[in-house]
Amino acid sequence: MLKILDWYIIKKFLKTYFFVVIILMAIICVVDFTENSEDLIKNNVSMSEILFDYYLNLIPYYANLLSPITVFIAVVFVTSRLASHTEIIAMLAGGISFKRLLVPYLIGAILLSSITLLLIAYIVPKANKTRVAFEIQYLKNPFRFRDRDFHMKIGPGDYIYMESYNNDIRTGYKFSLEHFEENELVWKLNANKIKWNEDSSKWVIDRYHVRTFDGDEETYDKRRGLDTILNLFPKDFESTYRLAETLTLPELEDYINERIDRGADDVETYQIEKYERLMYPFAIIVLSLIGAIMSARKARQGVGFQIVMGFLLAFLYIIFVIMSRNLAQVGDMHPALAAAFPTIVYVFIGIFLYKYVPR
Repeated sequence: MLKILDWYIIKKFLKTYFFVVIILMAIICVVDFTENSEDLIKNNVSMSEILFDYYLNLIPYYANLLSPITVFIAVVFVTSRLASHTEIIAMLAGGISFKRLLVPYLIGAILLSSITLLLIAYIVPKANKTRVAFEIQYLKNPFRFRDRDFHMKIGPGDYIYMESYNNDIRTGYKFSLEHFEENELVWKLNANKIKWNEDSSKWVIDRYHVRTFDGDEETYDKRRGLDTILNLFPKDFESTYRLAETLTLPELEDYINERIDRGADDVETYQIEKYERLMYPFAIIVLSLIGAIMSARKARQGVGFQIVMGFLLAFLYIIFVIMSRNLAQVGDMHPALAAAFPTIVYVFIGIFLYKYVPR
C-alpha cells in the first residue's frame, strides 16, 4: 500500500515531468514557427489552420517522441533536489531501503509509460494524419512520383510493371501484368497506358494485348475496353512522407504485411517504427530508474552538476537510438533488436550504477 512519502515523490515526479514537457514544447513550437513562418505567410495560411491543424497536433507528437528523455530529465531534477535538501538521507536514515525508495519512481514511470503506449499506438497517429497533411500542403514541395521501370507484386503470382506514372492524372505508361503459376508464366497483358477511374474505383485500359502460354504454344490476342480491379491503388504512388507516423499500431502492422507480400525494399523503415513504439514504455521505466539511482546522492558540485550529467546521458541515449535505427535501415541489424538496443544498453548502465554508485 502506498504511503504518504510515496505520494509525495510521485506528485513531485509527475508535476516536474509535465513542467519539462510544457517548456520543451514551447521551445519547439517557437523554433518551428520561426523556420516555417515564411512558407506559412507565402501560402496565406489562416491562423486557425496553423493553431488547430498544425500545432495542436504537433505538440502531442513531440511530447511522445521525447517522452523517455523528458521523463529522465524530470526524475534527475526531482531526485537531485531531494538529495540536495538532504531529504533522501532522512528517508534512508528513517529505515527506508534504497530499493524501496525506487518504488514511487517505478509507479510514476509505469503510469506515464502506459499513457504513452496508448497515445503512440492510437491517438497520436490520428493527430499526425492532420499534421502531415498540413505539412505536405503548405510546407513541402508538390510531390511527383519519379520512379522509372517500376515493378511490384500485387498478389499470389501476379506482378505489374510500369515504365512511369503520373500521379497528377493517375495514369501509368508502358504497363504490363504477368501471372505465374508454379513459377511458370501463364499469361501476360501489355498496354500503352492504364488510368484510374475515380467513379468506378477501377483501372481502365483502352487498348491492350494478351499473350497466353500453354507449354510451347503461345496465343496472341488484341483487345480493348477493360475495367479491372487490381490490388493496386493511386495511394501506392502518392507521397510516403512521414507515412509511418500517421498509422495506428494495427494499421502499421497491416501495412508492413502488405509491403512484405509485395516484396518491397523499405519494410525495415516501418518495422523500426513499430518496434520503437513498443519499446517506448520500457525505455521510460528504465530511464526513470537510472535517473533516480544516479541523482540520489548529494553531490558536492550541487544540483546543477547532476542535471548536466542527466542531460549527457539523455544525449547519449539519442545517439544510440539514431545509430541503431541506421543499422537496421541498411540491414545490418534486425529492426526489433535495433529498437531494443538503446534500452538494453541502458539496462546494463542502470545495473552498474545501482551496484557501484555510492549513496
